[in-house]
Amino acid sequence: MRWRGRAGSGNIEDRRGMGMALPVGGGIGGLVLLLLFSMLTGQNPIDYIDTSSPEQTAGTSSVPSDDPQAEFVSVVLADTEDTWGEIFAQRGATYPKPTLVLFTEATQSACGVGQAAMGPFYCPNDRKVYLDLSFFHDLETRFGAPGDFAQAYVVAHEVGHHVQTVTGLSDRLGRARQYGSEREANALSVRQELQADCYAGVWGHYAARRGLLEPGDAEEGLQAAAAIGDDRLQRQTQGRVVPESFTHGSSEERVRWLRRGLDSGKVEACDTFGQGTF
Repeated sequence: MRWRGRAGSGNIEDRRGMGMALPVGGGIGGLVLLLLFSMLTGQNPIDYIDTSSPEQTAGTSSVPSDDPQAEFVSVVLADTEDTWGEIFAQRGATYPKPTLVLFTEATQSACGVGQAAMGPFYCPNDRKVYLDLSFFHDLETRFGAPGDFAQAYVVAHEVGHHVQTVTGLSDRLGRARQYGSEREANALSVRQELQADCYAGVWGHYAARRGLLEPGDAEEGLQAAAAIGDDRLQRQTQGRVVPESFTHGSSEERVRWLRRGLDSGKVEACDTFGQGTF
């Protein structure tokens, strides 16, 4: 990707190297959560108590100029802001930009404790994307998906979940899951994740038009999508595939929907639910 020299986003919250703070107003509940986390990880709970000021626990809003990986993420986030800002404007709306939180090992989110082992995630309760940059190393060595566009796809996928939140889809799906079986809830989750893949592809289409992509970049993203399909991960971890337990979609599905977004650049092409998108 041709990202160097491009402007980064101002919506980066850098918590790397900070202790993990108790939830705001956590009290006894926050302490219990912290102790449970300590029991599961074997870590000293004192290591995760942040004694800094509120301003410090919020993290910094920029990344160091000598930190190319963080700078890369900031540029990618900025470009997703341009893409979705333009798409929302075409529909007479304003795109509310998410915040991307960089953390190390564990951090507190409005959705609970986030751990690096969980991989990148989006929390709709605070509208923030959470990322431990060590995942990019795992993406290359564990999942066999190297390349900067593979990494950008991961960020753009989580931003896709933000789009689903601000358009109200996530709330509608949450209510639908309350009344369905586990299998039905999993099926809804798959459709939601595949749409986020397609939205990542829509961003990639716009990024290519702006000259960010180089030959081979799209293939890197498609390879990453295939590498983290539920069927491939289940086969690697448990030796068998259980389709009814899928929550993100098969490798073939993830590649197909990412490609659809990349090729079309249209939000309407990402209707994994068959009921319209925005």
